[in-house]
Amino acid sequence: MTAYEPPGDPGTEVFDAVVLAGGAARRLGGTDKPAVRVGGRALLDRVLSACAGAGTTVVVADPRPTARPVLWTREEPPGGGPLAALGAGLRHTTAPYVVVLSADLPFLDEGTVSRLLDALMADEGTADGVLVTDPDGRDQPLVAAYRAEPLRRELVRLAAEHDGLTGLPLRRLTAALRLTRITDPLASFDCDTWDDIAAARARIREHGHVLDEWISAVKDELGIDLDVDITELLDLARDAAHSVARPAAPLTTFLVGYAAAKAGGGPEAVTEAARKASALALRWADEATAEAETDAVPEAAPEVQPHPGPGAGQDTGPAAG
Repeated sequence: MTAYEPPGDPGTEVFDAVVLAGGAARRLGGTDKPAVRVGGRALLDRVLSACAGAGTTVVVADPRPTARPVLWTREEPPGGGPLAALGAGLRHTTAPYVVVLSADLPFLDEGTVSRLLDALMADEGTADGVLVTDPDGRDQPLVAAYRAEPLRRELVRLAAEHDGLTGLPLRRLTAALRLTRITDPLASFDCDTWDDIAAARARIREHGHVLDEWISAVKDELGIDLDVDITELLDLARDAAHSVARPAAPLTTFLVGYAAAKAGGGPEAVTEAARKASALALRWADEATAEAETDAVPEAAPEVQPHPGPGAGQDTGPAAG
């Protein structure tokens, strides 16, 4: 089940994704651009994470290892351009909506995909697609969501008029569709040059982004599809480090993950395990504080008794005898 199921039709996937990843990357010297890593992850894998909610994800390119399962296809002949690639990918989709993406978008995320789909669904009957514009206001038809039916209709028409789609520019398609737009300067950033790659790599290491980027990379690397409260885990690590000992932080968070997995996984299991571990760490700290306070209070001095003199306990006065 995805977040975009139509009301009254449970179990139907609302959107599929087509990712175009077969370009020549001439400005990168012919490098396999989708495989270029930003933040330790291939550009293609970053885009696949953003459309993880798709029922079917089709990648138009030669197959290669990816972090998520996809369906591979290729336009004929290979290198026929984005419109031909889109036509090849669309043949393998069945959902009423299609998210169309290029494979070089390092900052695209699920939030942007959701915005595109929400905007398209809100314009029911009035828009054939919603696309992102870049900071200069230029349309980005490969960061977009489309209704599948008009998309297929126009591709068939163009193919009939031009004896195929090879070599046709994308604007031939977008000019025939009713489109609306959203602004998302970050999501529209694409990597066409090595300077673009360097800028993307620098940005993800900035203080405000590095932790989220790292967590996303680790989840992809480990095959974990789980959203947890990062602040909650950091608070746990802080409590363990301050209340017990610094090495307790990584060990405790590992044990929380293990306990959550044994409990069936899921965000709720992580939250419950983190809550228990945090409470234990705080109890540990309370005991240490109590012990410290006890050690700091000096023992009460014993009551001083008068020292008995010689013959104490004997009658030595004049009346003795």
